[in-house]
Amino acid sequence: MAEHTSSSITIEAAPAEVMGVIADFDRYPEWTGEVKEAEVLAKDERGRAEQVRLVLDAGAIKDDHTLAYTWTGESEVSWSLVKSQMLRALDGSYRLAAVRGGAATEVTYQLTVDVKIPMLGMIKRKAEKVIIDRALAGLKKRVESGPGSAAGSGAPADEGKKL
Repeated sequence: MAEHTSSSITIEAAPAEVMGVIADFDRYPEWTGEVKEAEVLAKDERGRAEQVRLVLDAGAIKDDHTLAYTWTGESEVSWSLVKSQMLRALDGSYRLAAVRGGAATEVTYQLTVDVKIPMLGMIKRKAEKVIIDRALAGLKKRVESGPGSAAGSGAPADEGKKL
């Protein structure tokens, strides 16, 4: 398997609040630039998504794919590709760690992408880095402007999604 790319960011919110936003797939089109549609296809016994269909439009890359999710405790979620039009693999994870006594969260996003079309390794890693950086920035903005933040502009449904 190809090498992975990872990056971290600190978000000014508790880990449960951050994971609540990550787990709310139905709202991804509102805060992720590339996700145009998100549909939870299957849930586990705790109501967490096990399979999600995502329609992406990232300019040159447009894809309709399904990911399988695995939840590890309250602080990690990972995924792997089930099916895709353009991708051979899409494996990733979010790992959350409380910082500053739980007032903030360090989020580490790891991603490995393998496309069906030939692509140089360094170009693929650059694409992974762009995807990760955009996702982390979008997550930070969404969480910090959500229900528990000073801005307070989120829907109460987010609170019910905490893991």
